[in-house]
Amino acid sequence: MNRYSTRLLSLALLTAGLGGCASLDARSAFHQVQRGVADRTGQLVQWNSGSDEDAAVAAKVRAMLADELTLNETVQIALLNNRRLQGVYEQLGVAQANLVQAGLLRNPIFDAELKFLDNVSGTKAVLETAVVQDFMSVVMIPLRKRLAEAELEVTKADVTAAVLDLSSEVKVAFISHQAARQTLAMRRQILQSTDASYDAARRLHKAGNINDLSLANERALHEQSRLAVASAETSVLEARERMNTLMGLWGQDTGWTVAGPLPAVPDDEMDLVDLERRAIAASLSLTMLRNKMRVVASRTGVDTTELVFPELAGGAAAEYEGPEDKWLAGPAIAIGIPIFDWGQARTAAGGHRLRRLWNEYTALAIEVRSSARAAKHRLRNARRQSEYYRRVVLPLAEQITAQTQLHYNAMQLGVFQLLQAKQREIGTRRQYILAQRDYWTARTELEQILAGRMLRGTAVDVSPAAGAGMDAGGEGGH
Repeated sequence: MNRYSTRLLSLALLTAGLGGCASLDARSAFHQVQRGVADRTGQLVQWNSGSDEDAAVAAKVRAMLADELTLNETVQIALLNNRRLQGVYEQLGVAQANLVQAGLLRNPIFDAELKFLDNVSGTKAVLETAVVQDFMSVVMIPLRKRLAEAELEVTKADVTAAVLDLSSEVKVAFISHQAARQTLAMRRQILQSTDASYDAARRLHKAGNINDLSLANERALHEQSRLAVASAETSVLEARERMNTLMGLWGQDTGWTVAGPLPAVPDDEMDLVDLERRAIAASLSLTMLRNKMRVVASRTGVDTTELVFPELAGGAAAEYEGPEDKWLAGPAIAIGIPIFDWGQARTAAGGHRLRRLWNEYTALAIEVRSSARAAKHRLRNARRQSEYYRRVVLPLAEQITAQTQLHYNAMQLGVFQLLQAKQREIGTRRQYILAQRDYWTARTELEQILAGRMLRGTAVDVSPAAGAGMDAGGEGGH
């Protein structure tokens, strides 16, 4: 290889080396996710990498598990300890690596040929060498980096959305667990009451004061109460295991307890002013679609440029002829000729993809607005129902049972009427618990929307995987 080839190869290697200096560490992107989650939920997220900071987080989780868990503590444990969420964070590493890759030059190509020529004077060796660098890779670096940066923004929004989804799931699971525990406590109280009533009925029957039918009715209510307790215990167990799964707990860590029953519906309501605009401004799904439009625009530019200029390479070539020891050297160039395809089809396809995403964006904005309104109506209706049960229906059921008991004691009503009154009161208490649960679930849903995320199943899929092969980008506002 002559000095021209050597210089060109050295220059190409140096340039490629400089391009590889960009950091592969995705912590900067994760820190942006951390700040976004803190702003939207007030919670901490941590990407576990075995550091001292991770050990401190693990100690914090153990400390929270040692005491009765509140709703916020349960969510915090899940965000710090859920292994699926830890796996989602690795998407940031992939996107960051793609960004670094986008800034790298392609490796130069070294070519060599050795030929032997026989003539009257003997055998002559001819060595041809060349080193070329694809200069199109240099031209494409800014376009590729813009594409990778847009994809990284999509990934950050997607990771933040995964955090919010988990937070909402944990809240709903916690509320369901509290309601199940409250129902179980009520069922056990009823079982104690029916046990005492059945015991008294057996003594009265033995003394001949009530007949066989009355005793059988008392026993039937008692046995139904036993079955209701067993069913309630199963519901508590299932709700508890759901929380264990979401919090990523196993072994001894599953011995946690929860603080208190469902809280009463508060007197003050959430701020519902300008709800639709706030939901649109916060929506992570809309942010992802905007970034996907940028991805499509960038990818269309990259694909079209590569298609129109498939190859543009330059370098140096040298030829050695022996045995005269003669070197011939000079520049080398390779250019792809765009004769048949000027990228018009790629450009048209990119335009259609952008318009498709814009229509999805508009449709999603309508869905966000509608979901916000529907969540507001559900919250208000759940508040009214819970308050109505507390102020009217439940006291009335208790009054009816008490009056029926008095009439039964005075032998003015039969045991069947008393059983009906007790069963109605049981059903009313159960409905009141469910009304409380529905209120807090509706509140969680609305908080989720205002944090930027609709509940799963209510929006189109705008995750990076959904756009594989079509990607997106561009501005849009709603």
